[in-house]
Amino acid sequence: MPELRGVGIGLGVAQGPVARMAAPLPPPPDERSTRSVEEETARVREAVSAVARELEERGEKAGGKAQDVLEAQAMMAEDPTLEQEVDDRIAKGKTSEFAVYDAFASFREQLTALGGYLGERAADLDDVAQRVIARLRGLPAPGVPDPGHPFVLVAKDLAPADTALLDLEKVLALVTTEGGPTSHTAILAREKAIVAVVGVADAAGLEEGETVIVDAAAGVVVTEPTDDELARAKNRADSRAAAASAPITPGALRDGTEIPLLVNLGNAEGAAEAVALGAEGVGLFRTEFLFLSSSQAPTVEQQRAVYEKLLAAFAGKKVVVRVLDAGADKPLPFLNDAHEENPALGLRGLRALRASEDILREQLTALAEADAATRAAGKGADLWVMAPMVATVEETEYFTKIAREYGVKTAGVMVEVPSSALLADRILAVADFASIGTNDLTQYTMAADRLLGSVATFQDPWHPAVLRLVREVGEAGRAHGKPVGICGEAAADPMLAVVLVGLGATSLSMAPTALADVRATLLQYTLGEARAIAEAALAANDAASARAAAQAAASTSSTAAEAAATREKETEQ
Repeated sequence: MPELRGVGIGLGVAQGPVARMAAPLPPPPDERSTRSVEEETARVREAVSAVARELEERGEKAGGKAQDVLEAQAMMAEDPTLEQEVDDRIAKGKTSEFAVYDAFASFREQLTALGGYLGERAADLDDVAQRVIARLRGLPAPGVPDPGHPFVLVAKDLAPADTALLDLEKVLALVTTEGGPTSHTAILAREKAIVAVVGVADAAGLEEGETVIVDAAAGVVVTEPTDDELARAKNRADSRAAAASAPITPGALRDGTEIPLLVNLGNAEGAAEAVALGAEGVGLFRTEFLFLSSSQAPTVEQQRAVYEKLLAAFAGKKVVVRVLDAGADKPLPFLNDAHEENPALGLRGLRALRASEDILREQLTALAEADAATRAAGKGADLWVMAPMVATVEETEYFTKIAREYGVKTAGVMVEVPSSALLADRILAVADFASIGTNDLTQYTMAADRLLGSVATFQDPWHPAVLRLVREVGEAGRAHGKPVGICGEAAADPMLAVVLVGLGATSLSMAPTALADVRATLLQYTLGEARAIAEAALAANDAASARAAAQAAASTSSTAAEAAATREKETEQ
């Protein structure tokens, strides 16, 4: 059976005809305009304004995180610096189309060089430029096709404007030729529970209309499937849907070992959905949204109102709040907006907060007041607070001390850089818990910018080097009797979740839609089996081999468990 291999997102399987994303518009020719400067300028203004309004409208329809992304794109389209760059080119006699193409490309290179948060925004510039040029040419905006029937979408990758409004009644699955497990498309697939296989280089050869099976659990796209293969895939999909509607139980292994399944949230609005999907608490509450859209830090009162809403929504459950993770990669005028040559290695996270300690103290004040208020109202949660980007024991001591000044009972650190993983035994002698951010830990371990497509293949948390560091933290947690959570994208990968538990993770936090798959997968293995599967992955030399070794070990464990269950039934009879 012909198979195209990539990285599967989740455990889903789907089948249907291929519909390909339209190819990008070709670059406009560099030629002199036959129009006046005034005419070309007016054309650009109209096109940019129309595109910006369309992006805003799409955002209003999408809501939530997608709206924030699309509104940011609309602002980007009308950025005064970009407008001046386009005007300069038109003044030199260039056409509107070429002026937009050249100016946006130049600006994109500048942002890409900055890396971090701004580097991530640079990728969105391509989509904005394409939409403006299409408007100038009188062509439909590039985007998701609409063949009039459900389809498997095949694309190089997806832009935020396209992903925000995907019709999930029509898009059966996603297949991309680029991207990795932490790419924008992969994150979207997890958030919306879309069957997806990313990084399938050979998918460029798939033909429009041909039927394929997209098997995320195996990380393959099956071409030319037989009737039997199609029937088996449908049965698997039906079984998975039935399992998802089964009663929700706490996260646990087959032997009863408890593994609480928590959620990552960026705002309090997502709490209700998370609870409905079985979240046992919050493993990572990102507080950046309170700060990133402001020209000045939010007041204690503004922060407290949000924290109270969050804690009340998870009354009686654990809620882990990360203090502001910003700095040079997410420049804030009131924190640190100084240019840095390599912002990913600069003044970010706890380093930035120490340089502006009043912001940290105000945030801790707001959290303490929200905790007290919700407890007084009988709606209190178990509040844990952690610091981002902790690299040393001294930083751990600093944060835990200042947190305790404000009455924080459980103060921990995020393990995102190799130094903190290697010093985990000493760090956990001070901190109450550790939470491993696998996205950044992978980035720094592999020296591969998590937002840079050219090194996406290195950005894989399955790599044994990353898994070894996770084991260091897990062993330190066991030695000190301290909890070790996982709050990066890795926890949403069901088989990797088993490996992480085998390495010592005591809780897993993920996007709400990933909870069902991870819960079902954990129930298939005992703690001893999880440790054996983890050891198999650790013995590999690269990420792909680690993934394959874990799957092979898991298959052996499942077969042995089935045989034991059969023998038990025979004995009972």
